[in-house]
Amino acid sequence: MRKRIFSLSCCVGSSFLSGFLLALAFPNHNIEWLVWIGLVPLLVAVYGRHPIWASLLSLLAGVTFFVGICGWILESPGYRVLHHIVAGLFLGAPFGLFGLFFGYVCRRVGGGLALFAVPFLWVSMEYLRSNFSFLALPLGLLAHSQYLNPVLIQSSSFAGAYGLSFIIAMANSAIAAIVLSFTQKARGLNPAAHTSLSKGATLLLICLAAGLFALSFLYGRWALSKPAVGKEFRIALVQGNIDHEKKWNPRYARTIMQTYADLTRRAATDRPALIVWPEASSPRAINVDQRLYSEVRQIVEETGTPLLLGSTMHQKFKAQSSKGLKLKNMAFLLSPGKPDDKQEYSKIILVPFGEYVPMEGVVPWSWIEVPELANYLPGKELTVFECPDFRFSTTICWENLFPGLVREFVNRGAQFIVNITNESWYRDTGGPYQFLAASVFRAVENRIYVLRCANTGISCFIDPHGRIVDRVKDAAGRDTYVQGVLTESVVPSSSKTFYTNYGDWLVWISFAWLAFLLIYGLFVRHGGEAVRLRDP
Repeated sequence: MRKRIFSLSCCVGSSFLSGFLLALAFPNHNIEWLVWIGLVPLLVAVYGRHPIWASLLSLLAGVTFFVGICGWILESPGYRVLHHIVAGLFLGAPFGLFGLFFGYVCRRVGGGLALFAVPFLWVSMEYLRSNFSFLALPLGLLAHSQYLNPVLIQSSSFAGAYGLSFIIAMANSAIAAIVLSFTQKARGLNPAAHTSLSKGATLLLICLAAGLFALSFLYGRWALSKPAVGKEFRIALVQGNIDHEKKWNPRYARTIMQTYADLTRRAATDRPALIVWPEASSPRAINVDQRLYSEVRQIVEETGTPLLLGSTMHQKFKAQSSKGLKLKNMAFLLSPGKPDDKQEYSKIILVPFGEYVPMEGVVPWSWIEVPELANYLPGKELTVFECPDFRFSTTICWENLFPGLVREFVNRGAQFIVNITNESWYRDTGGPYQFLAASVFRAVENRIYVLRCANTGISCFIDPHGRIVDRVKDAAGRDTYVQGVLTESVVPSSSKTFYTNYGDWLVWISFAWLAFLLIYGLFVRHGGEAVRLRDP
C-alpha cells in the first residue's frame, strides 16, 4: 500500500513539475530552454500506465500549465479566480486527450511506437485546442516559447508554428526514452513486456530528434542570411497609452482625440507612407459619429498621409447599453485627397466572453457567473487595403493568433500585416508578450513584415524572419503603458512560402498517423497481461 501511495505521489508530482516547467518557458519568465525538457517528467510518469491514469495525470499537467501562463484572465473586467480555474480546466482538457491516446498506444501497440507518436500526438492536440469552436485559443504552443530564438523559428515557413512544436516534442520524447531506458527495472517493467523500451528504439528516437534539430538549425542559419529585398516604405505606429477606464468615458473624448492628433502630427514629420492608430482608438465609431469622422478626416488632410485606425461603438467586457445596435469592431483606412474613400474591415474572429457570449440561451453560463457583455457581430469580408504603393491587411486584437486567417489575407494579396490591438486590460502580466510571440510566427510563416500597433503596448515592427526590429519604449526601456511614436521601414512582399501555399500539412499527416495507430491497436492484442507495472 505504501508503495502504491508513493508511486501515485511521484506521478502527481511529475505532472505538476511538467506543467510548472512549461509555464516557466513562456512570458513573462522566458526561460525558453525549459520547454525542451518540460514534457519529460510527464512522459516518464504516464509511460506504461493505464490510459485513464495517463489521461488524468496529463490533465493535471495541462491545468497547471495554463493556470500558470493565463494569469491575464484575472485582469479582464468581471472575471475572477473562478473563471481562471475554469479556463485552466477547459484549456488543459486536450492534455488529458494526449495522455489518453499515449496510454492507449503504449499498451496496445508498444512503448517505442508510443514515444515515436508523441510529436504527432502533441501537434494534433495543439491544433485541436487552437481550432475548437468558441473554445479555441492558439496561445501557449510549445513553439511560441522560442519566439526570441530567430534561428530555430525559421522552420515555421515550412510547417508553421506546429512544425517547431513537433521538433520540441520529439526532443522531449527522446530524452524521456533515455530516462526510461535507465529506469525500467526500478519501475517494475519486465524487459520482455510489450511496453518495455528497447535500446534500438531509444537510439532511433535520439537520432530522429537530433536530426530534426540539426536540420532546423542549419536551415535557420541559412534563412537568416537572406535579407528581405524590395522597395522600402516608412510606416509610423502611434501608441496613445489611453487607460481603458478613460477610453469610453465621454469626459475624456476630447483629451483622447487631442492625444492622437498630437502624436500623429509628430509621426508625420518622418514622412511615412502610412500612419497607424491602435484598436478602438477613436472615442466612438467614425462610421456613426459624423462629427468625429470629420475631425479624423481633417487630421488626415493636414498630415497628407493615409491613416489606419481602429474604431468601434462599444467597450468590450461591458453590457450593451443601447439595445438594437449592430455592434462591430472595425478598422478604417482614410487617404488624403479622397474624402469619399473610406476602406474598412470588420473583425471576423471575435473574442468569446469578451465581445460576445457563445451559445447564449443554450448553455447556462450563469452557473459560472459569466459577466453580461455587449454582443458584437462578426465581419465576413477578408479585406485587403489598397494604398498607392502597397497592399496590406489588418487583424484586430487576438486575430493574429490564428495562422489560417493571416494565410488567407496573404493569399488574397496582402504584402504585410498590421495588427491593431488594445491590451490595456492585462496590466503587467505576460498577456501582451504571449500575443507578441504568436505574431512573430505569423511573420516567419509567410515571410512578411508584421506590425503591431497597441494602445498601451507592445507596438513593434517584426521583420520576415521574426526578429523584433524595434518597439515603442520609454527612456528606461519599458514597452508597455508608455506613450510614443515609432517609424520604421517595411519591405512589402508578394512571395509565398511553402506554409502560405499548403498550410497545416503536418497536422493532417499527424492525424493520419494517429488514425493508423488507433486502428492498428484495435486489431493487435498485446499484453496488458504482459505488463508488470501496476497503476496507482
